Amino acid sequence: MSTKKGWYIIGMLLVTFAIGDMVASRLIKPAVARIRPCNEITLANDIIHRVPCGSGYSFPSAHATNHFAIAVFLIFVFYDRWKPVLPIGLFWAFIISFSQIYVGVHYPIDTMVGAILGTLIGLLTSKIYKKLQPQL
Repeated sequence: MSTKKGWYIIGMLLVTFAIGDMVASRLIKPAVARIRPCNEITLANDIIHRVPCGSGYSFPSAHATNHFAIAVFLIFVFYDRWKPVLPIGLFWAFIISFSQIYVGVHYPIDTMVGAILGTLIGLLTSKIYKKLQPQL
């Protein structure tokens, strides 16, 4: 792999992350304004606080969005040359997403929607990468 191609992949990873974070955190979360389960008064006796809760909104999970977007992008870029990127990438994104539920900062639907959103973003940026790649 050429140095130019490596820098291009890094740049597209940053774009992938930026799109995922912007869509989840700046567009959807403020519009939905769903309170995190760890801040929900009716769940106060049911939540085990494993990490500080934070004051932001819950839906969708930006962690799930970003990690699925990056994983899917990397899968589409490297799968032809390294097949293990598929199970490793999906397992990594799933574990990050599950951990957000486990620590009580997201509901399951938050991470599921984040995973779907991230997958779509990863597909989009990988298509852009593949379309522009022959020009490198």
